[in-house]
Amino acid sequence: MKILYFGDVFGRPGREAVKAAIRKITVSHAIDFIVVNGENMSHGNGILPEMAEEFLDLGVDVITTGNHAWDQKQIIPYMGSSTRLIRPLNYPDHPSARCPGRGSTVVESRKKPGSRLGVIQVMGRVFMDALDCPFRTAEREVERFQDLGIDHILIDFHGEATSEKQAFAHFMDGKVGAVVGSHAHVQTADERILAGGTAAITDVGMSGCFDSVIGVKKEISIQKFLTKRPLRYEPAEGPGGYGAVIIELDDRTGKATGILRLRESVIQA
Repeated sequence: MKILYFGDVFGRPGREAVKAAIRKITVSHAIDFIVVNGENMSHGNGILPEMAEEFLDLGVDVITTGNHAWDQKQIIPYMGSSTRLIRPLNYPDHPSARCPGRGSTVVESRKKPGSRLGVIQVMGRVFMDALDCPFRTAEREVERFQDLGIDHILIDFHGEATSEKQAFAHFMDGKVGAVVGSHAHVQTADERILAGGTAAITDVGMSGCFDSVIGVKKEISIQKFLTKRPLRYEPAEGPGGYGAVIIELDDRTGKATGILRLRESVIQA
């Protein structure tokens, strides 16, 4: 089983780059499942229902989000009904105030009937909001998936601190096929298969305009650091590129047999 995962899609340059890459990579690498982090698709802030639908129609199996999941209010009712757009599972949940949407899903391959992939998303707590424990939350969900016979599992860990992401990957080693990091928008060069058979990378990086500061116009970002004024960020315009990984899982065991890191500028925005 081959899974193609794209890191945080930022604005129009990221959307166009990923669309072009999907058409190219799915054929050349015989991809079975596509997972995209889409939390910044809409002008760098959240995702709109029509954007989610467009990417699902292109063949994306699951769209993950993160701390910007709720930036576009139109997405809340859509997320509440969708099984393929997910938010971090460890958002607090209480019977009197349930968080919209779901934090995990199971999808069947559109190419190989009967082949299933479980996708879970959790969010870190270091330099982030104080959510429920991502380690314990993910562990419980993995156990639930395994009870259902889901042996091929990918976790999107949306977090700021590299130490937390790496600790989480080692904590989940041998329990899931892959742990991919998102949120930082800067790709790390540490893709590896851990001792227990879990593929891991601390951050897959951004899909957007690379001539920027994590997707934002560099001039605005520089001014904000120089002046400490609350300037409004705007997505950079220019060549769009993508950060991605291709993960191969053993069809029988669900353990990782390969991980390939990709980063390429593919289209002029």
